[in-house]
Amino acid sequence: MAKINKPRVVKDYDKLPLEVQGQIKLTYPQGFSGSLITYINAKGKVVSALPYETEEFYYLVRMTLEEANNIVENDDDFNDEGVLRDDFALQEFEGHDDVEEDVNDIPDDMPEDEEDDMEDDV
Repeated sequence: MAKINKPRVVKDYDKLPLEVQGQIKLTYPQGFSGSLITYINAKGKVVSALPYETEEFYYLVRMTLEEANNIVENDDDFNDEGVLRDDFALQEFEGHDDVEEDVNDIPDDMPEDEEDDMEDDV
């Protein structure tokens, strides 16, 4: 079976469309910190990110361990224990953003500062 290559999207969590943020919450209902991966970017710097895959894209959501904990701690969709609330509903996010129009394919070898410039265009 041939492997299908999806465009890779490297973005900060707060720059993702709300619908994608909601889908990520459903994928990681226990919070994000335990699922972070690290990789070396084009500048040789170690970067941590949360992997998330849809039918169209493979996301690397840039965040440090501290940022992952802060996102969950300050998000009303998670309870005091850092677990997604049982009454969380993705419907409130659907239809707000068209994911295909809001993401850019960022090559692996692009310098990080150029990635940031591309994100600002979205």
